[in-house]
Amino acid sequence: MPRPGGARVQEKSKDFKNSMLRLIKNLSPWKVIMVIALILAMISAILSLIAPDKLSVLTDTITAGISPDVEKLTEVGQKITDNLGEAGQQSFTICNGMVPEVDEKSDVAKQACENLEKNLTDIEIDGVTISAKDQIKFMELTMEMGDEAESERSLELIDELPDSIYELVKPSIDMDKVKDIAIFMAGLYLVSVLFNFIVGFSLTTVSNRFANILRDNISKKVNKLPLKYFDNHEIGDVLSRVTNDVDMIAQNLNNSLATLVSSVTLFLGSIFMMFVTNWIMALTAILSSILGFVLMFAIMSKSQKYFNEKQEALGEMNGYIEEMYSGHNVVKAYNGEKEALAEFTGLNEELYQTNRKSQFLSGLMHPIMGFIGNFGYVMVCIVGAILTMNDVISFGVIVAFMIYVRLFTNPLSQIAQAMASLQSTAAASERVFEFLDEKEMSNQKDMKKKLNKSHVKGEIEFKNVKFGYDAGRTIIKNFSVKVKPGQKIAIVGPTGAGKTTMVNLLMKFYEINNGQILIDGVSTSELTRENVHELFIMVLQDTWLFEGTVRDNIKFNKEDVTDREIWEALRTVGVDHFVKTLPGGLDYVISDNDTVSQGQKQLLTIARGMIEDAPFLILDEATSNVDTRTEELVQKAMDKLTEGRTSFIIAHRLSTIKNADLILVMNEGNIIEQGSHDELMKKGGFYEKLYNSQFEKVG
Repeated sequence: MPRPGGARVQEKSKDFKNSMLRLIKNLSPWKVIMVIALILAMISAILSLIAPDKLSVLTDTITAGISPDVEKLTEVGQKITDNLGEAGQQSFTICNGMVPEVDEKSDVAKQACENLEKNLTDIEIDGVTISAKDQIKFMELTMEMGDEAESERSLELIDELPDSIYELVKPSIDMDKVKDIAIFMAGLYLVSVLFNFIVGFSLTTVSNRFANILRDNISKKVNKLPLKYFDNHEIGDVLSRVTNDVDMIAQNLNNSLATLVSSVTLFLGSIFMMFVTNWIMALTAILSSILGFVLMFAIMSKSQKYFNEKQEALGEMNGYIEEMYSGHNVVKAYNGEKEALAEFTGLNEELYQTNRKSQFLSGLMHPIMGFIGNFGYVMVCIVGAILTMNDVISFGVIVAFMIYVRLFTNPLSQIAQAMASLQSTAAASERVFEFLDEKEMSNQKDMKKKLNKSHVKGEIEFKNVKFGYDAGRTIIKNFSVKVKPGQKIAIVGPTGAGKTTMVNLLMKFYEINNGQILIDGVSTSELTRENVHELFIMVLQDTWLFEGTVRDNIKFNKEDVTDREIWEALRTVGVDHFVKTLPGGLDYVISDNDTVSQGQKQLLTIARGMIEDAPFLILDEATSNVDTRTEELVQKAMDKLTEGRTSFIIAHRLSTIKNADLILVMNEGNIIEQGSHDELMKKGGFYEKLYNSQFEKVG
């Protein structure tokens, strides 16, 4: 089991469907923007599917343009043959030694050549005049090309054609068509980029605004939750909901939704376009890719358990390190270094093994994805070459399918990642909504009464108060006491007696089950919590100073406080000299790294109470964390703070409450004794035993 402080393993959604539906419902204020963004993401993906088809046409246009015009060459040959006629063809065969009985060097052959050139007329094709000499040259080259049709020289002979004929059949790329396709594709890509920008901007805006609202709602919710919630939940868990979970929702909404929509569109669209283009090539591309994905998913299924084990091992090791470092002095004092190191080595080895296995298997994903793509390319090229040789498809189709293979394989991994992100989003949203759904404190809208702290006399009465944190367990049982204005009341008793619980009830942090708490005759059930809180000054055992200036810490949540009043409060509690020694005085910024002692912090919190100037004071174990000398200083400061105020003091060191006007001795939720220190000591009851136990020697 992971120790406290270990890494939190990512939770899976308990109810993915309902979590996502609620998340979508909460996104309804931006539904128009999100729908438009997702439609644009889909259109952008569709535009990407159009590009390969256009690229195929462009490839075929360029390919056709770099080869001679075979149709025109055939036309030229036919017209020259017609121009020769039977007599001319006979003369040509004799002239070129194609008649076995006639030697090409004989007078008969020479005469045939002269007659051929003399009787052959010029012809005109597409405005180009082809002379008799050029026609004869063409016939000679055609005869040579016929003999070497399968040789590489056939292309070279094209370049040897007469200029007049070459002008007609020379390679010529249709630049107008190329330009039109290039402009169209450039426009296609620009529109796609523009749509992607709009999608990214829209979803980023929506996700961050939604996160902002979630944090705002959580912040408001925190102030509405009863103290019981924080007693039952770790602060780290609450902080994780505010920070990690909200951030995860925002990031995944920004990245996953558009990716999922565009990937699904690309995946389905690429399959459709491949089958429309050529079903044989489509099956080749799909089957070759599926083989790779089967292998990838098999590895992923094996690696998942190692990732879970890695997270657990990481949590164990982090928790152990935190324990050992926080208790480092104890480990050193008891010579436990070897045992600590041995256990750490075991945890470290376990983490190493799980990390090695998970990283090795996950590291195979990228090469496998590369293999899938490359294997698809190879199969497309092989099958495409066979089909091209058989005039089933053009070369441009092969180029298009090489792009389709990429458009088909990439979305699968993106869809898997997007679905995993949505699972994380659902889990995070569950935790956030679970927090927002927590039961809040009772409504105060009908409470109209208000006590002005400047007019409060300071009388408090507990009348038959009953309270329990749980329905089946009562802690405070029929508690009653009446406190006069200005009295100093000490509440003592063993741990678990209910001392702090009484203070929590008095501050209205919890609602009482039965009975009443009256302030100047007015029940706290008729007063708002804010009104009750402003009537009290609290100085707790755990001093709290936030990161800020001394001035801001002293006048916390209070406006119109002058520096003179702050210095007066500091002087009253005896901490003014310390503040003057700080660089900047009141402007000195207190941080976690400061070497401000616990006693000095406590004195600063007492000074904060002096500024608050409320009629009631609560001191909860205010001197328990300081040494004897500092306790004396703090005690003097507290004595000044209690002057003129009705005070409630909770203390384990009973020597600090000897001068209390009334001491309430609590045990198991009831007041079992009450009176002054001297009166209680004379009784020789529970208080006397509790007091004397402080001075008893053990052993």
